[in-house]
Amino acid sequence: MAGLSLKHIYKVYDNATKKKGEVVKPAVSDFNMEIEDKEFIVFVGPSGCGKSTTLRMIAGLEEITSGELYIGDRLVNDVEPKERDIAMVFQNYALYPHMTVEQNMAFALKLRKVPTVVEVKDKEGNVIGTKTVMKKMPKEEIKEKVLAAAKILDIDQYLQRKPKALSGGQRQRVALGRAIVRNPKVFLLDEPLSNLDAKLRAAMRTEITKLHKKLATTFLYVTHDQVEAMTMGTRIVVMKDGFVQQIGAPQYLYDHPVNKFVAGFIGTPQMSFFACTLDNGVLTLENGQSLTLPKEVVANLVETQAGQKVWLGVRPENIHLATKADKQSFDCKVNILEELGSETIMYGTLDLDSGDIIVDEDITSKLVAKLSARERITEDVVKIAFDMDALHLFDAESENSLYVSSQQDIIVAQKNISAE
Repeated sequence: MAGLSLKHIYKVYDNATKKKGEVVKPAVSDFNMEIEDKEFIVFVGPSGCGKSTTLRMIAGLEEITSGELYIGDRLVNDVEPKERDIAMVFQNYALYPHMTVEQNMAFALKLRKVPTVVEVKDKEGNVIGTKTVMKKMPKEEIKEKVLAAAKILDIDQYLQRKPKALSGGQRQRVALGRAIVRNPKVFLLDEPLSNLDAKLRAAMRTEITKLHKKLATTFLYVTHDQVEAMTMGTRIVVMKDGFVQQIGAPQYLYDHPVNKFVAGFIGTPQMSFFACTLDNGVLTLENGQSLTLPKEVVANLVETQAGQKVWLGVRPENIHLATKADKQSFDCKVNILEELGSETIMYGTLDLDSGDIIVDEDITSKLVAKLSARERITEDVVKIAFDMDALHLFDAESENSLYVSSQQDIIVAQKNISAE
């Protein structure tokens, strides 16, 4: 078992197509992270953000352009993948169709040589000592390891079946079992649940989390699904365009996003954003309607300028149908209602058109609210209000959070990047 250390890791593809005079952007830029032993780290972000490339560099399947990668205390930049003591699980399972489950799981062990102590004898056959040689693992030991892994994954009854006779979830367990028998220092999982249906994917999330606890080793997991990231990871790495945006525990990232991208990416349904002007604790929307921020919120903001352009972010659960107790409310045109039993998701558009201002609905006026199922909506237009102590504010230019706690995260990240 081992932790990992990634120091100023860059990946630039030499064969990347570019126009004359254009600088090729790195696929991964200045990645810095310390991963403790037994952590479950999830890399998440949109397609092309660099998460799989980072995982492949750790595995040794991609060459590191610059920087240092340590597994435990060992620098592994130039170490072959098979010598890194890692196991990787892919999206497509990569099982041998002509082999049984047992043969698939045992395949790597049959090729593996392990240190074995043997006796040294003289010409007369007398034992004069011992020496360590590399020999193939005994068949009995291989069978024992395969059976133990199969029992952990509850597939021991399928050991004599071939992959075509298994369901998608069972095939995924076989792929996991093939990794488990090797007892590696680090497990690398590259979108292993993408090919499964929604119900099975939810079940396998739970199984992989249980497996992590049983094995008590380091897991690195890549996904584009932020629900997987929130439910599985001890820490999440949010990436965009090759850069790390924020690293933290799931709930911390949800409550304290450092920028607008993280705020919009983490959370289902997505956070709603509105363009505003901030002046002395008062938010003014594009139609001139204003919101007065509570004193507690203003006290937690960094110093702002009068008339500063900002983004107001509101999570769906912090939007409710307005009551007489709400001093500030908005007219919302109801577009779609999704009734999910215990709750109702309302997709709507705020009336922000002041006449002279043309509002881009795709950016500034769309709203998603998560309401109680008891709140029956029959009107085309309803009045909604925000939970004023749960708003998020981001600078319009930098898109960084304006809250002091998030600004401290940004400063720490900048220091890590600039550190020698």
